[in-house]
Amino acid sequence: MPPELPTRKTSRLLRIGLVATVVLLVGAAWWTLQREVPATSTPKPAFVGGANCVSCHAGQAQAWRGSHHDLAMQEASDAAVLGDFDNAKFTQGGITTTFFRRDGHHLVNTDGPDGKLADFEIRYTFGFQPIQQYLIEFPDGRLQALGVAWDARPKGEGGQRWFHLYPNEKLRAGDRLHWTGIDQNWNYQCAGCHSTNLRKNYDANTDRFKTSWTDMDVNCESCHGPGSNHVAWARQTDGWQRFSGAGKGLPVALDERRGATWTIDPASGNAVRSVPRTSRREIETCGVCHARRGQFADEGIHGRPLGDTHQVATLQPDLYFPDGQMRDEVYNHGSFLESRMNAHGVTCSDCHEPHSQKLVVPGNGVCTQCHLATRYDAATHHHHPTGSKAAECATCHMPVRRFMVIDPRHDHSMRIPRPDRAAAMGVPEPCTECHRDRNAAWAAAAIGSWGGRKPEGFQRFAEAFHADDRRDADAPARLRAVVADRTQSAIARASAVERLGRWPTPTVGETLVAALNDDDPLVRAAATRALQETDAPNAVAALAYRLRDPVREVRMGAARALAGVRERELPADKRSAFASALDELVAALRFDADRPEGRTNLGSLFAARGQGEQALVELRRALALDPDYVPATVNLADVLRASGDDAGAEVVLRAGLQRSPGAASLHHALGLTLVRQQRKADALIELRRAADIEPGNVRFSYILALALHDRGDTAKAVQVLERIAARIPDRAVLQALVEFEQRLGHTASAARWTERLQMSIDEH
Repeated sequence: MPPELPTRKTSRLLRIGLVATVVLLVGAAWWTLQREVPATSTPKPAFVGGANCVSCHAGQAQAWRGSHHDLAMQEASDAAVLGDFDNAKFTQGGITTTFFRRDGHHLVNTDGPDGKLADFEIRYTFGFQPIQQYLIEFPDGRLQALGVAWDARPKGEGGQRWFHLYPNEKLRAGDRLHWTGIDQNWNYQCAGCHSTNLRKNYDANTDRFKTSWTDMDVNCESCHGPGSNHVAWARQTDGWQRFSGAGKGLPVALDERRGATWTIDPASGNAVRSVPRTSRREIETCGVCHARRGQFADEGIHGRPLGDTHQVATLQPDLYFPDGQMRDEVYNHGSFLESRMNAHGVTCSDCHEPHSQKLVVPGNGVCTQCHLATRYDAATHHHHPTGSKAAECATCHMPVRRFMVIDPRHDHSMRIPRPDRAAAMGVPEPCTECHRDRNAAWAAAAIGSWGGRKPEGFQRFAEAFHADDRRDADAPARLRAVVADRTQSAIARASAVERLGRWPTPTVGETLVAALNDDDPLVRAAATRALQETDAPNAVAALAYRLRDPVREVRMGAARALAGVRERELPADKRSAFASALDELVAALRFDADRPEGRTNLGSLFAARGQGEQALVELRRALALDPDYVPATVNLADVLRASGDDAGAEVVLRAGLQRSPGAASLHHALGLTLVRQQRKADALIELRRAADIEPGNVRFSYILALALHDRGDTAKAVQVLERIAARIPDRAVLQALVEFEQRLGHTASAARWTERLQMSIDEH
């Protein structure tokens, strides 16, 4: 699987500060083993290498050999390298990159970290189909992924060529997307999912990596966990009798499908699982790498919930369309979680052979395992010529989106096409991908005519998320309805919870506090993040209870939400739990000390705790890692301001604007700093620039309006607020409009805005 391709967008995931496997040790067989053998007498399993598995599991090893997991990463040998290294040249942005061989090694001549052309040895290959990238090693332990990659597809499909992963960018050394930049660093971005038993081993004091792994690919122990105890049982060594119970010494039992069968109901044409799926072990094992997620630990991940080591991205607007279709490169885990298949008990290996990663049955056969072929693999269902591409189930129900320029990925939400939503919301739909001379309205009418009614589908949150994206007045009520609907997927409900954090009203606060007690950790974790943005009644007591949550991500989220609370405000019996969860949070943030996001989040945590000097250290280190990282600049200025150093804050912000003149948040922060220095004319210029750059940002326009009013220009303040209120019925904006219109003597306008304000309160 190719690595996640970074973009210029700020990291969407909370990197607890924001591919190998993880699972829940909750199977009955495992607990039977634990009862038979006291935990104190069972040695901690260690990684022994995949080669130790082959002699007993030859069939599985044969299926795995040559797979994407097997070839995830290789040393750069003639057999492994697929690209043309016969002095091939590729030019982009004025830089000509040359690929060649010398003394049996593969090399590239391209612009290095100093911007000058130089020769670099290819140390490893990275992936193999449809893209192969190449890794270059630096003396500080960094491995960097070259931006020019090899298109491994056949020539007839447009492949067998060099191409750039950022074809529209003119990248130079110092840019975070340049191949030598921080966002092309293998140790952070890619390593854990392309090797087994990966330890990042970043030394924050020396800014060096000593990254290690057991195997340079994704093999048996990536999914089944460290195998020393299982090998001892198999070879009858080292007290092997202790492992003779269920599990045979393996940390993870991937046996959720054992004894389960699917039987098709002739009436519906759909299959029913013989026994309910009662755990998520297999899905979370795959999710470690096949999810868009942030990692905050890399030790001891096997046999624990996914939320103990990773934060899975919710259906955020920059990652997913409002109907849940993938927008950015999200892999498949999040999409699958929102599917009807997941809700009915399907696991990854129902469709994919886990060792070869191929479909268990080719083509439509993989679907007709559970969906009656005579009903669904028929022209009466798909309304296209039998045997055509359009008649393939995946074409309509799992449409592809192309990432990394040439890599098509199927959306695993497995949805019923909804062209009507495409027409209303601008989301993708598969019909007009083929019928390019038609529009979504035509497609909606066609599908409606097939069944005599508009199809609904399983994912029913699109209207709520679309309303939230538009900041419609009824968005909070719609989002609360999604949270309350237990038939919705957990990831959809968690996404609604997270979005509600942007609507700080009493009713929303009640919903968020209640979500802390949800039975799904995705929802609980989202609630802790949303409550960081609001001041809900009873939130402190509810968050304090979550400090002992069984899932680490939730505990850390609760600690972060409570970071600004003084210990004496916490229940006495929760103070030690707060200290413990806070330690976990700090450790998680330090895990990402090689990233400006991690450093910035750690600095923000210290600032919330009143530890100003430590906050300054971390924020300055964040900028040392990436001087262009705007959140670090804004937060550093804020900490300086809090210490009374407004002049120092101004220096930091102006330096940031020299590097990023289009950053609205920097202009806004500078405006506030100048206000505090009583330089109101200069402040107004910066506040206006921020609002002009991001006209949809409510806070920027609201603060600009207050500044205009303070200067005596209330009429212009009203104009600014009216532009926002016309699109987003923000309560603070409406309250300001009422007050300003009253001061101007505009009685009718004030009454109209008062009515709008009351409607907003009633709807919330």
